[in-house]
Amino acid sequence: MATTLTKVGHRLGVHRVLEPKGVLPQPAWKIDNNMEEIFDNEILLDVIRLNIDSASFHQIVSEVGKDEEKIKAKMLSIVAERGKHHNPITGSGGMLIGTVEKIGSALEGKIDLKAGDKIATLVSLSLTPLRIDAVKKVHLDRDQAEIDGKAILFASGVYAKLPTDMTENLALSVLDVAGAPAQTARLVKKGDSVVIIGANGKSGILCAAVAKEVVGPEGRVIATIRRESARTDVEAIQMVDDIVLVDATDAAGMYEKVHALTNGKMADVVINCVNIENTEMASILACKDRGTVYFFSMATSFTKAALGAEGIGHDVDMIIGNGYAHQHADYSLDVIRRYPLVRKLFEERYA
Repeated sequence: MATTLTKVGHRLGVHRVLEPKGVLPQPAWKIDNNMEEIFDNEILLDVIRLNIDSASFHQIVSEVGKDEEKIKAKMLSIVAERGKHHNPITGSGGMLIGTVEKIGSALEGKIDLKAGDKIATLVSLSLTPLRIDAVKKVHLDRDQAEIDGKAILFASGVYAKLPTDMTENLALSVLDVAGAPAQTARLVKKGDSVVIIGANGKSGILCAAVAKEVVGPEGRVIATIRRESARTDVEAIQMVDDIVLVDATDAAGMYEKVHALTNGKMADVVINCVNIENTEMASILACKDRGTVYFFSMATSFTKAALGAEGIGHDVDMIIGNGYAHQHADYSLDVIRRYPLVRKLFEERYA
């Protein structure tokens, strides 16, 4: 009698890479999204919802407009071409909520999951094998899409079980940017002056709350926004000291605003949370000499940041935002629990 052999997978998912061979799933152009049979170290998920990375969603909308059917078609075309939701323009993905359907034989009994558990993946859609059977609804106001589909989580993949004290939409909106507030807590010190560029978005709001918590009354949190309409939301959380209306692509304008507010001292830490290109120099100029710039934005260009800082002779430490930090999911969800005004804003927007 013939024996069915279990397919053995690589911990990092290299076995799913189709093109080019020899690279990891994230930088790969195309990966295998066949869900009929999983490898021994994979977790098969029944996908409920996608949370598209802000830079990616913004790019898709700018390309096809706000027509829901055109956005659906664009999402389907990306996945059909690449085997994952990896925006070819921004290079970014997002994350998902799904229910565990099957656990590979090599992982059974070794992880804290079982069939039926609802989880959020904390790794990018840009490396996640994904099959979309149907896009049921696109939520333009929160960069999300409800879908029918399947996805694979590799053995190296990070995930979080959804909390029971908040809606899945609220949890997903926080977990999508969980790396930013966790990294902010590491970078900011008591008494620092901190500039949050793009302070009205998901990551910006959470980073502002964490920054103010750390810097205390001796420090200062300066929030920058591009539109006056965003002021009310930023004011509502009561966690910033100043709100500045300035376009983050206007480097000279950003410098002048922050220079005036800090009496020329500039910021100890600058945190870039925007979802558009060409904001590198505004971030660098807002920072003091030997200060720190944290680029959480997926629209950041390493070349523009590195050569731009060199070109103006500005000595700052620049950190590329890592979407993962130890215990970042628990930490960021706890920020929402600790600050009722922040939670209220997120619930109004995303829940």
